[in-house]
Amino acid sequence: MAAVDGLKPGFGYVLGTAAASYFVHHMYMGFKVVKARKQFNVEYPALYADEKNCSDEKSRQTFNCVQRAHQNSLENQPIFLSLLTLSGLQYPVTAASFGALYLAGRIGYVQGYCTGDPQKRVNYVTALGYVGIFGLVGTTIKFAADLLSK
Repeated sequence: MAAVDGLKPGFGYVLGTAAASYFVHHMYMGFKVVKARKQFNVEYPALYADEKNCSDEKSRQTFNCVQRAHQNSLENQPIFLSLLTLSGLQYPVTAASFGALYLAGRIGYVQGYCTGDPQKRVNYVTALGYVGIFGLVGTTIKFAADLLSK
């Protein structure tokens, strides 16, 4: 097996977590939006449902929750990937583990939000995501401190 100079052997787990992020953010969540578009008849290029493209208030609310869940996750993906990569340079297995927790939390967030009740976006599974992202922040700060102390 070829090693990349300067990377720790466990960095492959970080790369695997980054790849899993694609499937969670773009495939799983994207398909939820596509399905909701068909279900509630919200055609492109409309980003959200309104009175013009969806007459029923409950349907508008549910579609908009599905769309917003995906949009919020995409807004947070760049910082997640940055922290995952930076933390993973020094602590690859720990970073990948925190990354997996974050992704599980995002799935819980989307599942709850897609009910059409925005309050359900925060649930016990969502809490895993916070453990994951704060863990990545902490290990990135630790890595920075280690480099600065040399």
